Amino acid sequence: MTNRALILAALSDGPSTIRHALRSRDTELMIDALRSLGVEISVLDADSRVNMTLEVVPHFLGSTDARSIDVGLAGTVMRFLPPVAGLTQGDVMFDGDRAARRRPMATLIEAMRDVGMEVDDAGTGTLPFLVHGRGAIPGGEVVVDASRSSQFVTALLLSAARFDAGATIHHVGPAVPSTPHIDMTVRMLGSHGVQVLQSADAPVVGHSRFTWHVDPQEIRAHDWTIEPDVSNALPFIAAAIVTGGRMHIRDWPQESLQPAAEVLEVLGAFGAQVTRDSTGLIVEGPSESEGIRGIDVDLSAIGETAPTMAAIAVFARSASTLRGIGHIRGHETDRLAALETEITGLGGSITQTSDGLRIEPSTLHAGTFHTYDDHRMATTAAIIGARVGGIDVENIDTTAKTLPDFANLWSAVIT
Repeated sequence: MTNRALILAALSDGPSTIRHALRSRDTELMIDALRSLGVEISVLDADSRVNMTLEVVPHFLGSTDARSIDVGLAGTVMRFLPPVAGLTQGDVMFDGDRAARRRPMATLIEAMRDVGMEVDDAGTGTLPFLVHGRGAIPGGEVVVDASRSSQFVTALLLSAARFDAGATIHHVGPAVPSTPHIDMTVRMLGSHGVQVLQSADAPVVGHSRFTWHVDPQEIRAHDWTIEPDVSNALPFIAAAIVTGGRMHIRDWPQESLQPAAEVLEVLGAFGAQVTRDSTGLIVEGPSESEGIRGIDVDLSAIGETAPTMAAIAVFARSASTLRGIGHIRGHETDRLAALETEITGLGGSITQTSDGLRIEPSTLHAGTFHTYDDHRMATTAAIIGARVGGIDVENIDTTAKTLPDFANLWSAVIT
């Protein structure tokens, strides 16, 4: 949500203020990238360990200098920024961490070409690639298969109002994963005065067909207050569930742009007790006599939570099947393979399916849990370590991608 707000503020017709922006490496990478395109971004308040207030003043279309943008391992930067770069004058090179070069980008690169952008990727369909900014993007119709990432659709939607002819985006292919993230994009665009027309056609033989249309128009300035990050809160909640403990999350959103309701439904299926008070959310793990229940669930809408859900499922009294998450093989690492390898290494019984994981009851033991430079793998290890002694989390600092102070926050609440 923070990085979407930053993109929209950069494309707006006037200054915007973003309050409670997430403090993270992904946010810093987005800020640095937008500044390199000429956007003025000031940090007004950074006292909190987890958020800050930003002022964004857009004026970036004049530069003709060649620039280089480091996307790190942030999908929101490597995918949301390239169309913005096409609106600038001059060449912009995109590259990132070694693992970022393995993440799928061909769908977006081809889509950018279809709307009239010049992109040179040397035929690889991955980072690094060069965007030749011409100060304008023709726009028009584009057909994409977004079944590997909803971010391909969001990337086009965020900038489409600034294209000369707007954009009509047709998805044709297997179902788009993490659709609540597209819904978030559409609602945030609406707050900036941009209307997105959506329609669904009848699916054909395992393929879904969906269309989004944006007319060319001004993107109005808008001040944002960013919601607390549900994905960042989830490992702390999971720790309470696996230990039979209790976690109080302050400021949990009553109404959310995030798929918060879907997350809580899955936690309840595990047997967690979820209640609210006037200040937030309270989650209590099942008692030792009740135990954690195994689940069979489609996580396609909330695939980002799959590593955390797997960490809970390894302690269930019956088998669990996590479905609809084949796309997370293309996240920061191949998360299905990494989870299978690392949990098996601790004595777990976990196998990959075509689109997910099957987890059987087992007894885990001490050992090293490798993170593959993936923040979600690091937090998964921390959850397991809350219940199993002697878990050595290799490179806990990779959590800085989305929560730089994770280790200290974890130590403060896990007793």
